[in-house]
Amino acid sequence: MIRAVFPGTFDPIHYGHIDIARRAVRLFDELIVAVYDRPLKSLLFSPKERLQLVEETFQNEEKIKAMLFGGLIVNFCRKVDSQVIVRGLRVFSDFEHEFRMALANHRLDPEIDVVALITSEEHSFLTGSTVKEIASLNGDVSTFVPPHVKKALNEKFSELSDEVRGGLPMNSLRD
Repeated sequence: MIRAVFPGTFDPIHYGHIDIARRAVRLFDELIVAVYDRPLKSLLFSPKERLQLVEETFQNEEKIKAMLFGGLIVNFCRKVDSQVIVRGLRVFSDFEHEFRMALANHRLDPEIDVVALITSEEHSFLTGSTVKEIASLNGDVSTFVPPHVKKALNEKFSELSDEVRGGLPMNSLRD
């Protein structure tokens, strides 16, 4: 059995992530969507909230599981007996970053391979930051995220004050 791990922050999970995950399970026997618990960037959702959103997204898909992880992805892969790390590539600039990470992970554990899937064209612009900014400005994100994620975004932004909302790191879509 070949088990793959798809790591990320998933803040929030969106249709680009979902597309990569569903395509990966066509290639591998099982996929673990690994939600990173403490990245070096500001996030909107807590690790527990992000994990819950991922679990709900894939609740009816037997071959996809969700787990929190911290530390090095290769250590997590060893722990869950995974031989493959799955990554998605949206645009050309993603390649350089992913290439360097793949080489570093290969140096740390040559037994774990990295497979990069090209994002489907309709999702190539999609990032968590884009989704969050549109949602923070009361824009419609229903074509970017599943309904339960849209609901969570709306609830989260209704809780936040304008000062906090303005301090979230995002791309500027206000122009």
